[in-house]
Amino acid sequence: MSLSARPSNIGTRFHNYLYRELGLDYVYKAFTTSDITAAIGGVRALGIRGCAISMPWKEDVIPLVDEMTPSAATIESVNTIVNDGGRLIAYNTDYLAIRSLLDSHGVSPDLTFAVLGAGGMAKAAVAALTDAGFTEGYVVARNEQTGPALAEKYGHRWAPALVDLRPGLVLNATPVGMAGGPAATALAAPSAVVEAAEVVFDVVAFPAETPLVELGRELDKEVITGAEVIALQAAEQFVLYTGVRPSDEQVRRASEHSRDC
Repeated sequence: MSLSARPSNIGTRFHNYLYRELGLDYVYKAFTTSDITAAIGGVRALGIRGCAISMPWKEDVIPLVDEMTPSAATIESVNTIVNDGGRLIAYNTDYLAIRSLLDSHGVSPDLTFAVLGAGGMAKAAVAALTDAGFTEGYVVARNEQTGPALAEKYGHRWAPALVDLRPGLVLNATPVGMAGGPAATALAAPSAVVEAAEVVFDVVAFPAETPLVELGRELDKEVITGAEVIALQAAEQFVLYTGVRPSDEQVRRASEHSRDC
């Protein structure tokens, strides 16, 4: 199952496609809740094998689990919980997906970067960038507590807004551009920032073609989409839930199916 403020059928279609493909006796459902504590209690009490955690609960669930694996503990953000016989174990597959995509797209660590946001996904992004060898970057967030804290943790700088910053890589880890949200049609970064960048990376998964991604394509930038992130992180979740690793081709087909809405 997944718990999200704005549930979509992307994850359900992805996982259920692979369950059918591989003949596994599982079913995946998407839910929202007004009480994350009770929802996680339900995962434990009902013996639900696991769940994906989306914004805004990636940090809220930390005190509700029994074990934080290194991928979640280091970042202090959870996007996956596995129920192992009543013991809830937390992981972060967002980090793995972002790190993989930086490599597969050949993004040079010599670029300066700006990560927009300071929440759970931003934490995964900054950790992945740092581990990939990026040394010059900014966390751009209005929150004067979480923004500076995230930047300082990884040896980067904080800015409350982009203003005159012109990073080579701009990575949106906010909900700006997300379908159904209050800023669904807004650009996550000013057009002048996108024009100056070499790489545009938007983690928003739905729609895949956010305003930021569309502008990046128009300007012939290297573009990395949230659709790529969600496919890779979901594949890792699938392995954690089932113990079965699908082939790259099966993941590709599942990803295509998940977006055929």
